[in-house]
Amino acid sequence: MKRPLEILAEEKSMRTIVSLTSAFESLSSMKMAQTKNKVLISNEFFSEVWNIYKQIRMDVMFNFGRQVDEKPIEKELMILITAQGGLSGDIDQRLIRKFREHYDAEKNDIIVIGHHGALQLDQAKIKYNLYFDMPKKDTVNVDVLMNEIKRYRRSRVFYQSYVSLSQQVIKSLDLSEVVSSMGKIADLDTLDEEKITERTYIFEPNAFAVASHLETSILRLTLAQFIYDSRLAQLASRFKSMTAAKERSLETANELHTQYSRAKRALVDVRLKESLAGLKKIRGSN
Repeated sequence: MKRPLEILAEEKSMRTIVSLTSAFESLSSMKMAQTKNKVLISNEFFSEVWNIYKQIRMDVMFNFGRQVDEKPIEKELMILITAQGGLSGDIDQRLIRKFREHYDAEKNDIIVIGHHGALQLDQAKIKYNLYFDMPKKDTVNVDVLMNEIKRYRRSRVFYQSYVSLSQQVIKSLDLSEVVSSMGKIADLDTLDEEKITERTYIFEPNAFAVASHLETSILRLTLAQFIYDSRLAQLASRFKSMTAAKERSLETANELHTQYSRAKRALVDVRLKESLAGLKKIRGSN
């Protein structure tokens, strides 16, 4: 049986874990509110840019801002958006499992965002082409990532999506299809304003160049939304994990406190019995 002081030390350690998990839980909740605002602002701006782009686009295909003479790589680029560190539950493991269902080393190149995802791939002995840290600040710069995406004909994004505080899902989406679907959603909110055409506006140097610039802006907004949504899901998963960890550690701490009280009382009983036995022995000898 453990000594009371050993049990007391374990209880203090568990109370420390309760405090830490509570702090992580509060921090995740605060950051979630900030990220939600970023997602809403990004959605509004996307609708405005899409309203201009859809009226001057050259064809039905989204060309990712490539020039006419650019020949893209025929491989499909896979982009994995994961957490920078741990403490986010099993959400990154689920993402890697879904990614491996689609992955073919001969047909795919990989870009990983987030250190935790890179570690998961290293453990699975899967080589990736590029790695980027998950943005730490509220402002997301995706220009380097965009330059890589433009080099490929097709790109697929794997990321965590926020559904609710208790539910986060893994999504696998073709980037060009996503842009088109987001554009259709934006069309529902578009008002009948003055049409943007070459008859009413002057495009410099030409309409194709302007459309290409708008495609770059749309791609930047889309990638930023993926990262914001992924970060929101990661924070929600962390909040859920920390809440569960806090409840378990608090329950364990209470159990240890009960064990400590019982062990302390048992020790007192043993000493009392020893004292009574000694006293009887003394009386017997007298």
